[in-house]
Amino acid sequence: MDLTGTVALVTGGTRGIGLAIAHALHAHGARLVVTGRSEPTGRAALARLDGGADVTFLAADATVRADAERAVDGTVERYGHLDVVVNNVGGATGFAAVAEITDAAWREAFALNLDSALHTTRRALAHLLPQRSGRIVNIASVEGRDPDPGLCAYAAAKHALIGFTRVLAKEVGAYGVTANCVCPGAVETDWFTERGPQAAAAFGTDYPGLVRHFTGRTATGRLTRPDEVAAAVLLLASPAGAGITGASLAVDGGMTV
Repeated sequence: MDLTGTVALVTGGTRGIGLAIAHALHAHGARLVVTGRSEPTGRAALARLDGGADVTFLAADATVRADAERAVDGTVERYGHLDVVVNNVGGATGFAAVAEITDAAWREAFALNLDSALHTTRRALAHLLPQRSGRIVNIASVEGRDPDPGLCAYAAAKHALIGFTRVLAKEVGAYGVTANCVCPGAVETDWFTERGPQAAAAFGTDYPGLVRHFTGRTATGRLTRPDEVAAAVLLLASPAGAGITGASLAVDGGMTV
């Protein structure tokens, strides 16, 4: 899974799962651009990645079309080409049942999890299709395969992202471009601990109860680690993953068995 000579773009790559993915890609030889909304968080990520000129941070909000396109174009300007796109931006803030979900929460979930991937992927294809090679990896979720009550907007958006990826795979396969999803289970990142209490309330429990709920659904009896998600992305981004496209690869400790 040597990525020497490869250029990657990781959206939302400054913390949590995104940072773990960036670390794995860079450790295997890729030069990369990571994006995020916060300049201080981006600078901290660069320090942790310690990649020198081979790692660049661009401040961008992938839910904004102009920002997403600027990130793609900036990657090509910086390193000369683009090979791998990891659409990691996602999440939700409105945890509620269908009867209670607000229009704003619904729109935000789709902006974060689906629109961001569309904006970035569409621009990236302008570079990937002419060179007749490339890898697109979208970070979906276990909730896009086996959803929980109380997460209707997030689950719907992740289901849509998986469908988007499957269509994309059929459209670009003849051009040497693969498109896949990685579907993590519950991963205890800083985002998870920050938003967990709000999600727990939608489940009618507290944060420890939420953790017990997710671990209870697994075969392993524990939450998934960010580096385990990154390992799946590394496979799909590498030459070894050339035969995999249109897949939604679960990295969830057996939650969806």
